[in-house]
This record gives sequence, C-alpha cells and structure tokens, in this order.
Amino acid sequence: MYQEYYGFREMPFNITPDPRFLYLSPTHLEALQHLKYGVAERKGFIVLVGEVGCGKTTLCRRFLNELNPDHYDTALILNPRVTETQMLKAILTELGETKLARSQVDLVAQMNRVLLDRIGRGRDIVLIIDEAQNLKTDVLEQIRLLSNLETDKQKLLQIVLMGQPELKEVLAREELRQLRQRILVHYELHPLSANDVRHYIQHRITLAGGTGRPNFTSWALRAIHRGSQGIPRIVNNLCDRALLAAFIRDSDEVNYWDVRRALRDMTNLTR
Repeated sequence: MYQEYYGFREMPFNITPDPRFLYLSPTHLEALQHLKYGVAERKGFIVLVGEVGCGKTTLCRRFLNELNPDHYDTALILNPRVTETQMLKAILTELGETKLARSQVDLVAQMNRVLLDRIGRGRDIVLIIDEAQNLKTDVLEQIRLLSNLETDKQKLLQIVLMGQPELKEVLAREELRQLRQRILVHYELHPLSANDVRHYIQHRITLAGGTGRPNFTSWALRAIHRGSQGIPRIVNNLCDRALLAAFIRDSDEVNYWDVRRALRDMTNLTR
C-alpha cells in the first residue's frame, strides 16, 4: 500500500533472502571474508553460526554469487532433514548429475568419480548445507566421510555448514569429535548494533528507490533496535509495519509511536 506513496520501485523490507539487499555490517563482512578464505585456501570444513533471522541465508547467496562460475561448482542444500542416501543424491543432483546410483555405497563411489573428474578439469567443488543444526548424527558422519575424499594434494570437496546456535551443541557431541577436529574455519554472526540498524534501514530504502521519504526519527530507530534486538529479519518486519502506520497517517515521518504500534501488532501475532 505504501510503495507508490513513498515512491519505492520495490518493497524495501521484504524478508526474502535477496543478496542485492544484503547490508554488510562489520559482522556480516567478517563472516563473508571467513567464507571466502576457507574456500580459497581449501580448508575443508567451514562453520557459520547465527541466530534465526540474522541473515545467514542472504549472506550465503551473496557468497555464492561472488564465486567464479568458471572455476567453482556449487551444491546448496536447504532441506537437511534427510537420510544419508537422500543427502548423497541431493548433492549429486545439485552438481548437475542426472543418472544416480541406488545404494549408499554406489553413491559414494559415484561421488568420488564425479569429484575427481571435476578436479581433473581444474574445478573446485563447494557444498553448502543450510539449517545444519537439523542434520542427524549419521548424516553428519556421512558428510565427514565425504571430506575424506582427496587427492595427494587437496580435498575434493569444500564443505560449509550453516546453522542456528544449536549447531554448536550438535557439533559438541562426543560421537562427532572427529568431525569437530576437522573444522578449521568457524565464525558466529552477531546482532546489529544501534548504528548498524540505522545504516541498514537507510541502505534498504535507498536500494528500493527511496529519495528521502519517509524519514525515521531517532526515537523510532532506537525503538526498532531495542524491539528487534538487532536481528535483521525482525527489523524488516518492524519497518514494514511502521511504514504502513506512517502511510495511514499520511506522514513522511516514521515516529516512535508508529514503531510501538508495529511492535504491538507483532506481539499479538505471537500470542
């Protein structure tokens, strides 16, 4: 409703993981650099942890967009609630393989052949698993075994595990100590600071085509930071509802009371 009123080309606070809208706060920039370093240096296992809604998936898509497609083949797994066999099939399918073996043993052999062939053609392979805290222990063990696939000089597969803070608890299990020892790059995303939230909001409004309308008052920004606790997805939800409240008032200013109304609406939805 407010898009045309404020002159936006598109909605500025959609919660879809569009990498164009990624705001590289200090913590997001550092996380991106950790991902790039781990893959470029072929570290094998990389873990990225962050709270729900902190921007892990958006950051992942930005990372994938920045990988050179002439050099890297990638597999992105978004639904990790699978068996070992299903995981192997999902990875091979993501890598573009159409004829898949049936048994788990044959799938591992096929994976080895596919990876060796691509490494032989000068390509690197990156596997990214989102929501990795949902992986079963036996599937994580299978992924560890995949990391054993290597030539005399390099690993055949670079593996990135992304997940919520519960992933740390999963990896701390005694039965996963071998996997834990292989994690050479680890980073945890932190919430946005008050200053980050201010820049984040302006960043998204500008990308959406905003030309100075509307203006968020300082008290509105403080309320957004406090109410969201610096989580980008919650910032988006609050800003979207606060903009609607300001639009209803025919105002070019989003004030503290607009944010309070947005917070109240969100609180009512969770009851």
